[in-house]
Amino acid sequence: MAELTKEQTGKGLQVFENLKDSKLLTHLNSCVHCGLCAESCIYYLASKDDRLTPARKVDIVSSVYRRYFTVAGQIFPSLVNARNLDETTANEMVDLLFGACTMCGRCTMHCSVGVDIGYIVRTGRAMLSNMGMVPATLQSTVIAAVETGNNMGIPTEEFVATIEWMEEELIDEVQNPEAKIPLDQRGKNVLYTLNPREPKFFPLSISAMAKIFFAAGESWTLSSRMYDITNYAFFSGNKNESLLIAKRLFEETEALQAKTVVLAECGHGSRAFRWEAPNYLDRKMPFEIKTSVEVIAGYIREGKIKLDPEKIKQSVTLHDPCNLVRHGGIIQEQRYILKNFIRNFIEMNPCGTDNYCCGGGGGQLAMSEYNDRRMKIAAIKADQIKATGAKIVVTPCHNCVDQLTQISQSFKLGLQIKTLAEIVAEALIID
Repeated sequence: MAELTKEQTGKGLQVFENLKDSKLLTHLNSCVHCGLCAESCIYYLASKDDRLTPARKVDIVSSVYRRYFTVAGQIFPSLVNARNLDETTANEMVDLLFGACTMCGRCTMHCSVGVDIGYIVRTGRAMLSNMGMVPATLQSTVIAAVETGNNMGIPTEEFVATIEWMEEELIDEVQNPEAKIPLDQRGKNVLYTLNPREPKFFPLSISAMAKIFFAAGESWTLSSRMYDITNYAFFSGNKNESLLIAKRLFEETEALQAKTVVLAECGHGSRAFRWEAPNYLDRKMPFEIKTSVEVIAGYIREGKIKLDPEKIKQSVTLHDPCNLVRHGGIIQEQRYILKNFIRNFIEMNPCGTDNYCCGGGGGQLAMSEYNDRRMKIAAIKADQIKATGAKIVVTPCHNCVDQLTQISQSFKLGLQIKTLAEIVAEALIID
């Protein structure tokens, strides 16, 4: 790349200058280089390359901090491993922080001193974003969301036409003209969101959740203006763009006077809006926020929907999305749902908060530059699935669905990959 300008370097270092508290400094200075994080990282496990260990990712960010913001680093940089933020360092940061990390959080969970490694990686990504060094494919996804309101750039007319078509299909399936997919209706109990990959490539996921809402007698609506639950600026590290995307959904919820936002099956989208958006917006949300996983589990507990345990004959395993499970604490709800009607449910090993990342998170699926590396780490998940012997893999995250579908194809596993809503809708008993 061309030589970094002083302006670029200054913008990158602003991340350290604008600290509101000591959290970042605490984590930057806490790593004891014990190496436990290496065995928790799918990039290291797949490659055995020491350069890809989480500790190295922490170190490259902390080395830049030491160079510019500590006395020792300014006077004797080589003695404290302090690095200049130059082209070499910046390019290495791009490769390590964007190209070799899904921000899955498994390393943080295994860290002996509790260093929040994912937070440091996001900080490094924020520096690179300020410098205009986000990988072009990831940034293009963010730009599409900022400019069009959804990351796939779907025109409103196309979206509405898709919803109308899915409503017709739903009516035919349940044989009831009251089975609607409502749009832009005020005062409903639920505003449901979508991952734009659903209207673009997986419309059956929309009708699956609509079928569940119909069976439960839910009062709900979609918005034709702001339905995108994804927030890829969360991955790029750009706080201003993250804020803009979160603010749009916040304002649409208030405009439609919905009581609850139900987040579609998107791990990072759930995390970005439920847990991060209040920080971006600097306010508490005045409405309830739930994931579709929690809503479906609630319907079963309350007897609002019933499922046929004879419907799904094949063996089923569950992939736990990192952002939903490790970062979001949604662990038992999906298991409660599946065990309610799946006769042959097999857990992966490890599972739950210790489950391996599928390799598609952190923006990896959007960054074609790193496809080869992404599919190399996917071998770990392929082996994990094969060990279960399951024929169906269920996961409540569309990013994970895409990655698992590619894993099944690349490693010739012959699997069916389903969202949680899809397999529940398949087994619904409609009175």
